[in-house]
Amino acid sequence: MSEQQQFDVVVIGGGPAGYHAAIRAAQLGLKTACIDAALGKDGKPALGGTCLRVGCIPSKALLDSSRQFWNMGHLFDQHGISFDKPRIDVKKMVARKDAIVKQFTGGIAALFKANKITPFYGFGQLQPGNVVSVKQHDGSTVELKGTNVIIAAGSDSIELPFAKFGEHIVDNVGALDFDKTPKRLGIIGAGVIGLELGSVWNRLGSEVVILEGLPSFLPAADAEVAKLAAREFKKQGLDIRLGCKVGGTEVKKDGVHVAYTDAKGEAQELVVDKLMVCVGRRAASKGLLADGTGVQLNERGQIVVDEHCHTGVDGVWAIGDCVRGPMLAHKGFEEGIAVAELIAGLPGHVNFDTIPYVIYTEPELAWVGKTEEQLKAEGVPYKAGSFPFAAVGRAVAMAEPAGFVKVLAHAETDTILGMHLIGANVSELVHEGVLAMEFKGSADDLARICHAHPSLSEAVHDAAMAVHKRAIHKAN
Repeated sequence: MSEQQQFDVVVIGGGPAGYHAAIRAAQLGLKTACIDAALGKDGKPALGGTCLRVGCIPSKALLDSSRQFWNMGHLFDQHGISFDKPRIDVKKMVARKDAIVKQFTGGIAALFKANKITPFYGFGQLQPGNVVSVKQHDGSTVELKGTNVIIAAGSDSIELPFAKFGEHIVDNVGALDFDKTPKRLGIIGAGVIGLELGSVWNRLGSEVVILEGLPSFLPAADAEVAKLAAREFKKQGLDIRLGCKVGGTEVKKDGVHVAYTDAKGEAQELVVDKLMVCVGRRAASKGLLADGTGVQLNERGQIVVDEHCHTGVDGVWAIGDCVRGPMLAHKGFEEGIAVAELIAGLPGHVNFDTIPYVIYTEPELAWVGKTEEQLKAEGVPYKAGSFPFAAVGRAVAMAEPAGFVKVLAHAETDTILGMHLIGANVSELVHEGVLAMEFKGSADDLARICHAHPSLSEAVHDAAMAVHKRAIHKAN
């Protein structure tokens, strides 16, 4: 083992949380190292974590490709566009996705170089005394001593004991790399990943059946948003079955046989060519902590931290998917930056109340803040205003009128408490709500801000006006 190397900050993990922490720490003049174990499809180190390599970015590439194909067969005729039967080259589509991933993983490596961050490629384990032992891919081991250590180990897909991942049963990683469109695709879990990747392969011609254990669809979303989303997905051909408990799987010559009980408790069997399991993710904390570090794990395997992401062990912090809170890349971004600034003696804070959520299906779903159901349960007096995209000229001109925007404001103070959207490009529009809430804005503030016409953002404007029953373009 080589001599112990000294750093101001050692980051374990080069995903969204980790690389943001490393870059911000380096910007603040701290000598920084970042450890990452991931390898790309070419066998070379690939920074960026699950999000960049096998999550957010590649899934959006496939969503965009499949949407273009779907629109050719289902939307373009409304614009007067006709052509011969469209075809999809799945291998070429996947290759485009891979090229985008490689571009961005290389981009992070370039940012590390520009900011003088020292990368180490291998598995990092925290030892007592803020020492990190790194078993590198070449088999050698190095020790890094950090005045501060930031753990950003990320998360892994949960594998069911009766559905082990392989050629026919896959997680999100496998579902990003099919070499052809499966005729029949089964999905366990109607969450974000299941809906997004289910949409990809449904658009390309798969018969998609999604088995969801919960009795309600998207319970974290606003009930009206979830209801409309379920209706739109059904129109598109997604077969979403709620209240289904999967009990076993078996790979046979004719496909994967999935045994489950339906919402009535009756035994059923589903036969598919590929089965995707997306029942959640767990913190990647296995083997991360040596004995005696003092860092604690909770019952879910997450690292225990306070509101500032500190573990209670001097100089040891943890951020991103391996700690409490939503497993969202942008939540990790903000935690990484906040911790780097706290280490440098600056104020650092993440407001969990204004973290936006997005599902990149068609239509998109997005929200920030409380739902009506949550406000009712908490006894908070509120007013609601909503506005449909069907009354927005830009949405109708785009032939994408499905959806609406809902604004929730406190009944007494008018402070915005939540914004819920479903429709075209709402992943961009939700940030009006984020910004307004961050600055404690009111529905009246949003209603009095000029919005460009024609634009999709007019739905936000009119929804805010509707809170006080003064929307111009619909009956109040």
